[in-house]
Amino acid sequence: MKYTEIMVRYGELSTKGKNKRSFIDRLATNVRQSLHDFPELVTKAHRDRMHIQLNGEDSRKVMQRLGQVFGIQNFSPSIKVERDVKEVEKVAVEMLQEKFHAGVTFKVNTRRSDHQFIYDTNELNDMIGGYILDNIPGIKVKMKNPDFILRVEVRLNGIFLSYETINGAGGLPVGTAGKGMLMLSGGIDSPVAGYLAMKRGVDIEMVHFFSPPYTSEQALNKAKELTAKLTPYVGSIRFIEVPFTEIQETVKHDVPSGYLMTVQRRFMLRLTEALAQKRKGLAIFNGEALGQVASQTLESMAAINDVTTMPVIRPVVSMDKNEIIKIAQEIDTFDLSIMPFEDCCTIFAPPAPKTKPRIDRAREYEKRLDVNGLMQRSLDGVKITEIKIGDEFMNEQEESFAQLL
Repeated sequence: MKYTEIMVRYGELSTKGKNKRSFIDRLATNVRQSLHDFPELVTKAHRDRMHIQLNGEDSRKVMQRLGQVFGIQNFSPSIKVERDVKEVEKVAVEMLQEKFHAGVTFKVNTRRSDHQFIYDTNELNDMIGGYILDNIPGIKVKMKNPDFILRVEVRLNGIFLSYETINGAGGLPVGTAGKGMLMLSGGIDSPVAGYLAMKRGVDIEMVHFFSPPYTSEQALNKAKELTAKLTPYVGSIRFIEVPFTEIQETVKHDVPSGYLMTVQRRFMLRLTEALAQKRKGLAIFNGEALGQVASQTLESMAAINDVTTMPVIRPVVSMDKNEIIKIAQEIDTFDLSIMPFEDCCTIFAPPAPKTKPRIDRAREYEKRLDVNGLMQRSLDGVKITEIKIGDEFMNEQEESFAQLL
């Protein structure tokens, strides 16, 4: 069928009361950004539904993208018909014949936003249902749990027919819960943490630490590509590159090896907080999962968190690795995450890091360092990139090289 419109239902947004309009407006903005490369679409967001007029665009491609936008409960591709019952009956038969097989059951469910239409909902249900029964031999009416529900919506500008309901991504529109900074490594966990943060409405900016020449350009591009994997959920994401070489070299030279990871992570958290304050971020997100590595014990988290009063949120903290991997596979970041490019979290990893570091010791070791100077020089070298849907950073040569590592 050649669909003319996609009707979107909001789900959780229906509970938002007086704030509902602002949530809907933000969802509409996110939908338009996510579908920016479909120029003929027209999106109209009303209080109870959103209507996306296709104007000839490929409905399958649009729906594939739409299914990734947070804040949508479900949606249905629809066909606009003139306000003529005979025309509605004809199109209804064509729609159901496309999916018909012996024994199929259906019912008609009519809604009227135009209550002045000549027929009421029960009359329309009977007329359209009777016509289908007369023209599709073997089809049956079933009022409870039919195979297909033919939805008929009568509006002022036409009558819209649909029979398919596709689940959306759920959650809340990205941006309705404020802005957060995600500490993005090249691993499996942090992209999943970013996905989960966005699902609850957080507008995230990626903060990625890189240490040339110890980390390669391919490693940086891998982090950008991971960011691109998450853009369909919102449209675009800012990627912040933070140079970290001088800090890592200094810490390695002046801090005992057992505390290298702790002090490095304290610097990362300080830098992320500084960026959040400058860019109006309200919280810091990361991919830490309790007990996975030495820096992810409660003692380590406490020693690292000591440097900030900003909320540090860990969406995957209580998940086991298999749970995280399952989500990474669903959002298509897993294969990219396991490509073996070094990141700055691993290049200077000590052989025996402290799993229960003491806060007083970490503070004492940092007194040997020019913390403010190191931070300022790192912040002076920050580079920000806007990453949009469809952007690519890993070329075939880089992928082939990765397989050799």
